Amino acid sequence: MSESGSFIISFRVELNVSSVMSPAGCSHVNGYKVDNWKQNLRVIYQCFVWSGTAETRRRKAKSCICHICGAHLNRLHSCLYCVFFGCFSKKHIHDHAKNKRHNLAVDLLYGGIYCFVCQDYIYDKEMEQIAKEEQRKAWKLQVGQLMPPLIVSTYTWSSGIGEKYTTWEPTKRELELLRHNPKRRKITTNCTIGLRGLINLGNTCFMNCIVQALTHTPLLRDFFLSDRHKCEMQSNSCLVCEMSQLFQEFYSGHRSPHIPFRLLHLVWTHAKHLAGYEQQDAHEFLIAALDVLHRHCKGDTTHDNGKKANNPNHCNCIIDQIFTGGLQSDVTCQVCTGVSTTIDPFWDISLDLPGSSTPFWPLSPGGDGSAVNGESHLSGSTTLTDCLRRFTRPEHLGSSAKIKCGGCHSYQESTKQLTMKKLPIVACFHLKRFEHSAKLRRKITTYVSFPLELDMTPFMASSKESRMNGQYQQTVDVLNNDNKYALFAVVNHQGTLESGHYTSFIRQHKDQWFKCDDAIITKATIKDVLDSEGYLLFYHKQFLEYE
Repeated sequence: MSESGSFIISFRVELNVSSVMSPAGCSHVNGYKVDNWKQNLRVIYQCFVWSGTAETRRRKAKSCICHICGAHLNRLHSCLYCVFFGCFSKKHIHDHAKNKRHNLAVDLLYGGIYCFVCQDYIYDKEMEQIAKEEQRKAWKLQVGQLMPPLIVSTYTWSSGIGEKYTTWEPTKRELELLRHNPKRRKITTNCTIGLRGLINLGNTCFMNCIVQALTHTPLLRDFFLSDRHKCEMQSNSCLVCEMSQLFQEFYSGHRSPHIPFRLLHLVWTHAKHLAGYEQQDAHEFLIAALDVLHRHCKGDTTHDNGKKANNPNHCNCIIDQIFTGGLQSDVTCQVCTGVSTTIDPFWDISLDLPGSSTPFWPLSPGGDGSAVNGESHLSGSTTLTDCLRRFTRPEHLGSSAKIKCGGCHSYQESTKQLTMKKLPIVACFHLKRFEHSAKLRRKITTYVSFPLELDMTPFMASSKESRMNGQYQQTVDVLNNDNKYALFAVVNHQGTLESGHYTSFIRQHKDQWFKCDDAIITKATIKDVLDSEGYLLFYHKQFLEYE
């Protein structure tokens, strides 16, 4: 699937990485299409995917459990080659596919075909036709049981037949429009649609660079361009409505710089600490913008038909779906070794740098996972991995910060360690270059190297057991892509604390980068991006799991 794919239906999407699947589709289905494959596939859809009768629903409830752990949920998939059901979330179906070399499986909830070689859901015209036919048959059976024939036409999809999701097909009216408007806008790798400069309205470069990063966030772009915002406010005061209009402007194909005066006015209205023409901090603007968008998106959640939000903020708005992660804090008593754990939501991770007044943990090149992320300690330079290692290292809180232990029932010294419990789709790293204290106000210009691709596995709470005294010991699993990210935007600050200017690099297509300097957009090289100082780094998950 491409990065412009829908984010609503349950499937796995690969973003901007080289896929094994050819442009013509998955070649591995040919090995399945032998003998009575069509009839076998129909039986699977009839019995285990689309439940049209009470009998098939009972059979599905009784039979469809993971053959490894016995669970009913965890996104069950059925092997297409043999009678085997396995959890997708816990990778039991993956283990079966690897051991038996059975490359294809079907999602028992939505009916999608997954190829374990391509590592993606695939499209095959013949298989899709069979799935549609069986879904329609099941729908007719279920409707006939539930309602009189006269009102069948008003019946909507119900649970048990692919939930409420159906494949989109153009209406006669839409086909007519397409015939009368044959001209198409062709999107190529050299296409510049989405690239548009922003006029500086007076020290507003801090806002412009964040807008560039947000408008090139794939899932945020898909949300706004699909007109999914349902406003419950006055449109002239809703920041989400303005962002929706901004996305339309960016992807309209116009080349002249856009003047974001309404956006600036709404930011001043809803985040008064940013009002005025003084230079503001880009990181502070990002957090304020996400907060206002989160509050104004409330009307879009509709709780997904009662579905529990899958993020620590317990909100289904598009901002929390994309940007919210969970930070786990473990406080360990030094006397009884009892552990107290809390999990807090975050939109970004702020990282200390060498050269600040905060002591930086000594670096030990080679054993920290830097090789996993393609980083190196050239001439003693600091890497993003170093900063993450410091952020997730155990920290002794000292005798002046004793915490009451639930096991000892008294105040004891303790250690605290932060790890990632849940990763967001977009991970934003804030390099703390501006130091403010009672005695000191300065900018830290330490160079920090950061990779194009980042593996967050060493910093997960689940990887904590493999940590010993702050040293990361892990084996690299090239097939595990769950925690891998790709860089898509970098915000930089040039100048001093008192006087400076913000610019950004954004990725338009894979390996195609552009520098955004207010109204001026110029082509950039990957070397330009990686050699930049870096203030805010935006990474997007390479693979997405939709549940």
